[in-house]
Amino acid sequence: MATELVVFDCDGVLVDSEVVVIEIEADLLTEAGFAITADQIADRFVGLSYPDMMNELETDFGRPVPAALSERIQRDAVAAFPERLQAVAGMYDLLRTLEAPRCVASSSNLDRVELSLDVTELAPFFETDHVFSAQMVDSGKPAPDLFLHAADQLDTDPQACVVVEDSPHGVTAAMAAGMRVIGFVGGRHARPSLTARLTAAGADVIIDDPQQIHELL
Repeated sequence: MATELVVFDCDGVLVDSEVVVIEIEADLLTEAGFAITADQIADRFVGLSYPDMMNELETDFGRPVPAALSERIQRDAVAAFPERLQAVAGMYDLLRTLEAPRCVASSSNLDRVELSLDVTELAPFFETDHVFSAQMVDSGKPAPDLFLHAADQLDTDPQACVVVEDSPHGVTAAMAAGMRVIGFVGGRHARPSLTARLTAAGADVIIDDPQQIHELL
């Protein structure tokens, strides 16, 4: 089936936010007694919503993560974006030349996604009603809800959608939604093991350069 919609994850695909956020998460969580490394966060939690991440940490440590800590992590991360956040290398040129309709489907809250797109000057490539957040559905990734919601809102058959994802959780969600999936390992946070993990989750192909999306479409 021809591609009618390209669905981009935001963090780690469009914008290189994961390297910024993971560093802040590891520092603040460890400082608060939830000892965790940046590598552990990258392996386990990239692609999950904050509530889901906090729930898993609470299970790991047998005690709740204070709401104030979770809020501080998100606040400090967003505060760092204007100075530190960059678009993923090559993504601006891809979006400038991409002819296929496109949208964003992110686990982050909508305010953060919009700020990320503004700071990196990618916002003009996406219509306002083509930006979707896990806040809009009952269950975030790895459930298919967010991707199905985006397809429904844009009146597109899920089988005609191609998702670009950098996390196994996102790949699992896209597969469950019946969409084709491009695994992306071009973000600065990508570990050597990410290619194998995305493949194991079901990604149809793995790329590290946004320009390869032109060839695949």
